[in-house]
Amino acid sequence: MAPRIPLPSPEEMNEAQKAVYEKIVGGPRGTLVGPLRAALHNPALADRWQALGQVLRYETCLPPDLNELAILLSARHWNSELEWTIHAGAARKAGLDEKVIEAIRVGQPPDFKDERAREVYEFSRQLLENGKVDDVAYAAVLDRWDAVGTVELTALLGYYSMVAMTLNVHRIPLPDHIPAELNSDPPYRTSLPVSPRRTAAE
Repeated sequence: MAPRIPLPSPEEMNEAQKAVYEKIVGGPRGTLVGPLRAALHNPALADRWQALGQVLRYETCLPPDLNELAILLSARHWNSELEWTIHAGAARKAGLDEKVIEAIRVGQPPDFKDERAREVYEFSRQLLENGKVDDVAYAAVLDRWDAVGTVELTALLGYYSMVAMTLNVHRIPLPDHIPAELNSDPPYRTSLPVSPRRTAAE
């Protein structure tokens, strides 16, 4: 599926766009993939966007596997093929259980062995589906990660919802060498299942 807007290559960028592009590829991303290709139509927007994204993806108090778990939940909720595929790979590299990744992909409740992951899942699921989080799910994240963790996780989910919307509405394609993994229908919100809580007896 072709993108709906032009996505300039480095050779086609103006000076302002090229300056932001150099920041992006010179940072931890190392490449220009995804929503920033669209945001570069407004270089000031792209510059602030890439800076915020760098903080939320690479500089939160949450460990990388839990950060990527939250991103995958956003991708699945908004049915974003590019966001899912890129971050499923990142989640594997970060050590997230492959069974958890696959359960989320197919809409099944993950069987978490790690209570930290279950807590992040439930907080994220509620916020994405309801726009709010109940006291139990909120307290679990707050108790484990303090105020900074709850603020960062909320911002992360909001940011990657914006990313998913941008990818979906402009039909930003995956790079040619990366096969799609979500393989889902055209964009729609999908319900994330409740993950069962493990008891002390288990």
